[in-house]
Amino acid sequence: MSAPAPSPLAIVDAEPLPRQDEVLTDAALAFVAELHRRFTPRRDELLARRGERRAEIARTSTLDFLPETEAVRVDDTWKVAPAPAALDDRRVEITGPTDRKMTVNALNSGARVWLADFEDASAPTWENVVTGQLNLIDAYTRNIDFTDPRSGKSYALKPAEELATVVTRPRGWHLDERHLQLDGTPVPGALVDFGLYFFHNAQRLIDLGKGPYFYLPKTESYLEARLWNDIFVFAQDYVGIPQGTVRATVLIETITAAYEMEEILYELRDHASGLNAGRWDYLFSIVKNFRDGGSKFVLPDRNLVTMTAPFMRAYTELLVRTCHKRGAHAIGGMAAFIPSRRDAEVNKVAFEKVKADKDREAGDGFDGSWVAHPDLVPIAMASFDAVLGAKPNQKDRLREDVSVAAGDLIAIDTLDAKPSYDGLRNAVAVGIRYIEAWLRGMGAVAIFNLMEDAATAEISRSQIWQWINADVVFENGEHATADLARKVAAEELAAIRAEIGDETFEAGRWQQAHDLLLQVSLDQDYAGAFAASTHGG
Repeated sequence: MSAPAPSPLAIVDAEPLPRQDEVLTDAALAFVAELHRRFTPRRDELLARRGERRAEIARTSTLDFLPETEAVRVDDTWKVAPAPAALDDRRVEITGPTDRKMTVNALNSGARVWLADFEDASAPTWENVVTGQLNLIDAYTRNIDFTDPRSGKSYALKPAEELATVVTRPRGWHLDERHLQLDGTPVPGALVDFGLYFFHNAQRLIDLGKGPYFYLPKTESYLEARLWNDIFVFAQDYVGIPQGTVRATVLIETITAAYEMEEILYELRDHASGLNAGRWDYLFSIVKNFRDGGSKFVLPDRNLVTMTAPFMRAYTELLVRTCHKRGAHAIGGMAAFIPSRRDAEVNKVAFEKVKADKDREAGDGFDGSWVAHPDLVPIAMASFDAVLGAKPNQKDRLREDVSVAAGDLIAIDTLDAKPSYDGLRNAVAVGIRYIEAWLRGMGAVAIFNLMEDAATAEISRSQIWQWINADVVFENGEHATADLARKVAAEELAAIRAEIGDETFEAGRWQQAHDLLLQVSLDQDYAGAFAASTHGG
């Protein structure tokens, strides 16, 4: 008797979308189902391991480089695979969601790379998940254009040689896609985003002289990088493309991953392209992991934690040294400023800050950096052009002058800045505004001239939670309490209503956003992740 056919994936609680059959083909879904069967059990084990490690940090209030992987760190002979031509020069990368307008604008932006984001910059509604995939397929087949319904302005792709190289970011391991299930179990969002994109585009990208390139978010350990590597090996065999075609850049945006940078590159060495230094998620990870560590781990207002803070310098300089030692690209952080059409003075000040930030990164040895808006591409490009000239990168700068001890990465108390009442008010204001847009399906939102994404919600609610639980006293003498957070949130909600009017307020999701921010900020148990608590639409 023959074995029963594997159960097909079920699409659950999802209204049919135009052209979804072009993405959700039987063959593509069979591939995603096979990824799920083979790799989700290990994903589940690694998520459990995260909890165990977090408990250990709570017990010890410290972290160190791993003794069991010392041999990998001291072995100077291994390097990651050489960069393919399309990823050798990454001096400016633009980030953004995969909606149709952004797809055209990012590809045309003049940046060398577009981070096509299914993660923090994209609210994971079923429509965003599926149409984002469709937009990328249409871009590669040059069947994409966009007309803005409000302005009437039309957008079309530039010639192929002028387009940015796409590096796609799937969701993190902790998020499930509730709309795709196998035998009643949701498929991890990471496997949905990776699987659909890889299946439809791997060979197409090779034919275009590029390849399936990925950013891997929220990685917490080298074992999670090993899982991704095994997925790449299987996927390349499955569709019949050469091993090593995939390239992955790992975001070092958790504090635990900062202690395992070399090991992460080693696990992915045949597929590794580089590491990236984020900020908001990294700070969120510090709060999450050291929330029981007392006053020495209390962060000040998020805008006061710049990349020049000693513990952030330790992190970024160690990242550059690690990458260049192993032949990988080091990619810098985000310039999140959004230019104002109405205020030239705001632009002038912000452009100067962006230039200083990108000059510092280029001077430190980074090979490229991120911007959130096309108008920032020339500014970042100039900073890296000044250092690189005609060279594609500066991986020859080994930064052997850098020496970072384990304690340097968590020396939060080296900062002079303290939490402020205005910082609390800003965290509440930004948190409510971002979550309201997120609930309406928008993942990347301009707030107070900054492009904010899901990491914004995480750091905002984490800081509120941390300040309350550490009984912080602000400069005006007020104690950080749940009641104070509720009072500030109520005032902020009233101010938003007054600003936009009753009708627009009622048409939005403002009350729900207010309630959700307070829920995740005041929860005694500190919910694991804002996005996980509200995931999927």
